[in-house]
Amino acid sequence: MSGQPIADGLVCTGLAKTYSGVTVLKGVDFAVRPGSVVGLIGENGAGKSTLSSLITGVVKPDGGSMTLDGRSYAPTGPSDALGQGVVLIHQEIRLLPELTVAENIFLGRLPIRGGRIDRDRMNREAADALTTLGVDLDPRRPVRGLSMGQQQEIEIAKAISRRPRYIIFDEPSASLGQSETEHVLDRIRFLRDNGVGLVYISHRLDEVREVADEIVCLRDGERVAAWQDRGVPNEELVNAMVGREFTFQHVDPKPSGTRTVLEVRGLGRRGVFADIDFTVAEGEVLGMAGLVGAGRTEVVRVIAGVDRPDEGQVIVDGRPLDNSSPRSAIRAGVVMVPEDRKGQGLNLDRSAAANLTLPWERQLTDKGLVTEKTLRRIGEEQRERLDIRGNMSLPVGSMSGGNQQKVLIGKWLIKDPKVLIVDEPTRGVDVGAKMAIYEIIRSLAESGIAVVVVSSELEEVLGLAHRVLVMSEGCQRGVLTRDEATPQRVMALAVPADAAAAPPAAPTSDPAEGR
Repeated sequence: MSGQPIADGLVCTGLAKTYSGVTVLKGVDFAVRPGSVVGLIGENGAGKSTLSSLITGVVKPDGGSMTLDGRSYAPTGPSDALGQGVVLIHQEIRLLPELTVAENIFLGRLPIRGGRIDRDRMNREAADALTTLGVDLDPRRPVRGLSMGQQQEIEIAKAISRRPRYIIFDEPSASLGQSETEHVLDRIRFLRDNGVGLVYISHRLDEVREVADEIVCLRDGERVAAWQDRGVPNEELVNAMVGREFTFQHVDPKPSGTRTVLEVRGLGRRGVFADIDFTVAEGEVLGMAGLVGAGRTEVVRVIAGVDRPDEGQVIVDGRPLDNSSPRSAIRAGVVMVPEDRKGQGLNLDRSAAANLTLPWERQLTDKGLVTEKTLRRIGEEQRERLDIRGNMSLPVGSMSGGNQQKVLIGKWLIKDPKVLIVDEPTRGVDVGAKMAIYEIIRSLAESGIAVVVVSSELEEVLGLAHRVLVMSEGCQRGVLTRDEATPQRVMALAVPADAAAAPPAAPTSDPAEGR
């Protein structure tokens, strides 16, 4: 920590934490003042989550101390921290889908009047919190069916409704697009200007530089660097995170083949999206860009058989696909890596090797039970293929986010697919894991697999894709070649107001054109 002792502020001095004999936080000093934003960066496993867990009472420190506005602060649990005005907004969504938006915002503290829930007050105050965020959601509707981005905005509204003094944002924009992320950053500035102290944890370094008054870097459980200059280059931040010179750059994908593997004709789902038409060739990466709510995830869910279309066709290798279930899509060679790896993709309590084999147990054995020998063999094969770091026999929940994502991708590569759909491939992973996942996607395309990448990070889509399909409000606005797909052109098509003023780009007629 630099500077003089802080009378007003959340101050951590020499915080330490050990798990199973391994010290994961080593005497860290950290502070956030009222009316300021501290960006907290570091690779997965650097200690960021542990530090935030200590501050918010999730776990107790093994060493060090904390003060809150000049008084001793040692929360006995998250509710105690909340009572003292310290709130953590988790990266993982923790909403109850059957409850309404307002009920989730006020869960555990429902307003009571005359012995009954005061729903008018609850809905009114929930609407106020959502309006503060600039979120257009009916507080009376159930959470089920809302996108990950909308659910994250509800999590933020829940925190804001508590009128906190200090807020820790843990990857709040991981599931958001550019426009939605700007909403979050604007709200953070609003809270800062109203005297709230904020900690912003993110792997998106541009966002950290944009919003933070100070940036603190952790590496291997230690505080290794800090900056109070927003002009610090990203390269300097990354080098501090990884402890070495690190060059991050996208490389042009190799030319794809000409044979069409996936063809989507007039696909539509009533009230969600309509008239989706595109093709993907062998060895091609098709990127899908658009704002949260544009309908990208909904389209790929239909292609993967999770949801059923009301109109249109999906054709794989010249044969119409039966969209009745994911199993029928898998049999046809179409697999999908979902955006929510912990909620939809992995069984966190089972081993990494067991997760790899879950969809294939009937095909891997005659008796329906996969032997330990088979588990070890498949686990080792995928570990080497995808550079998964960690013990494949341990619960996958103990792995870093990047390695969990590699396991999830590997799960769908046991039987080589024809079409691989990856929704938010690097959500919540650090910069080193991002590059590794990008290399995996490129190598899979080079092997002849048709790949569809859905991402809220525009740089990611532009860096990986041969072509980019842009969606807005459930409509396909255009398919751009790699040369045509500039950030400005993609966003002009993705933003509804701009899209209304400009004609959409025509889809590429020849699947091989522009690759």
